[in-house]
Order: sequence, then structure tokens, then C-alpha cells
Amino acid sequence: MFENRILRRIFGPKRDAVTREWRKLHNTNTTRVTKSREVSWAGHVACMGEMRVAYRVMVGKPEGKRQLGKPRGRGEDNIKLDLQEMGWGMDWIDVAQDMGRWRALVYAVMNLRAL
Repeated sequence: MFENRILRRIFGPKRDAVTREWRKLHNTNTTRVTKSREVSWAGHVACMGEMRVAYRVMVGKPEGKRQLGKPRGRGEDNIKLDLQEMGWGMDWIDVAQDMGRWRALVYAVMNLRAL
């Protein structure tokens, strides 16, 4: 609840294009914006190259132990889950190399519709 409240405050109110009235963002809207920005950032990281720290953090496997029942989380896994929701079951790093396809994918995630 706290996180959603902070995200609504960060993204601020939006003006409706039809009624021209101000409205608060709902949790579904903040989720869409957050996911699209995560996918957009992942595209930048994928184009950085394997020697950059951000790439190694996103794609690498974390070391160490976790508590019982908690799998080791990777940034790449979150991106794959977001893309599977959209029905895109391809290698996201290869798609990110083509800027036009990646931009279309980011817009699809923002609109929560499959292309």
C-alpha cells in the first residue's frame, strides 16, 4: 500500500484527454508505467555490453544463500515474466538490439496489449 501511494505521488495526477479533468492514477496505471519503464531500462542495459556492471547485475546469477523458500532473484527473470504476460516468448536481449522492435514492445507493455 505504501509503495503504491509513493508511486502515485511520484507520477502525479494526470489530465484526462476527453473530459480535460484532473484525476489520480489508480494502482493498475502505476503498474503499467512501472513495467514499461523497467522494460525500457532493460533494453538500454542489453545494448550496453557484457563488460558493463549494469549488464552483469541484470543477467548474472546472484551468489550466496537465501532464506528457505525464497529463490534467488534476477532482474532478467522479472523482464521475462513481464514479456510472457504480453505473449512475447523470445530472447529479450536479441530483441533489444533492434531499437524499433524494442520500442514497439515497450509501448505494448505500457498499453498491456499484445502486438
